[in-house]
Amino acid sequence: MRQSLIMGNWKMNGSRAEGQTLAKALAEGLGEVSQEVAVCVPFVYLTDIREVLASSPIALGAQNVADQASGAYTGEVSATMLADCGCKYALVGHSERRSYYGDSNATVASRFVQAQKQGIVPVLCVGETLDEREQDKTFEVVDEQLDAVIDAAGIDAFANAVIAYEPVWAIGTGKTASDEQAQEVHKYIRERIAARSQAIADKVQILYGGSVKPDNAKGLFAMADIDGGLVGGASLDANGFLQICHSV
Repeated sequence: MRQSLIMGNWKMNGSRAEGQTLAKALAEGLGEVSQEVAVCVPFVYLTDIREVLASSPIALGAQNVADQASGAYTGEVSATMLADCGCKYALVGHSERRSYYGDSNATVASRFVQAQKQGIVPVLCVGETLDEREQDKTFEVVDEQLDAVIDAAGIDAFANAVIAYEPVWAIGTGKTASDEQAQEVHKYIRERIAARSQAIADKVQILYGGSVKPDNAKGLFAMADIDGGLVGGASLDANGFLQICHSV
């Protein structure tokens, strides 16, 4: 049976003190859970949050990773640096990176590869816009995003990776895909992986990442192919995020 993973994405929110307070509340309130829990925090607060979570089972993640190993790439943060800060996970290809900062399928694949080279588990984000969904292009878009990484890293790389389906139209909008809509795409992704390797498809964690909240988490996580959540705004509220963690 696949282990569930609940991952909070704090995005570009909060001060150093607010982040430390939130991390402390999560560490103290988590209690006994069967799933893995992680938080992806802004680069500048990684070491601060690592110290707060040191005696906690909560893992540390970054919100992005450079597509190059090192060199003259001002403003980028390499996988080596993230590993040095204690990161277990790194998001790659989040919809906001694709939409606002021009991340392409090719650069996302390079980020994925760089993360794995340093022992960091990449969390590959895939998903369609509202316009693409209305044009019935959801599966086509997901195929392109997945295939770029498979071509660059190989299907075996997904034995040590996570996939997050995040419908762009449901991120930060208050809209959420229905349990059935989310399951349909998760099932498709798993079948797409299974076409190359059934063993990896059976193992890989696929998270849902579109406005997960305490009141919809249980229904989403009950779906056969949804292995947890990539939680955005709700992860900034300790009580709400903990409710989501305990809803699995």
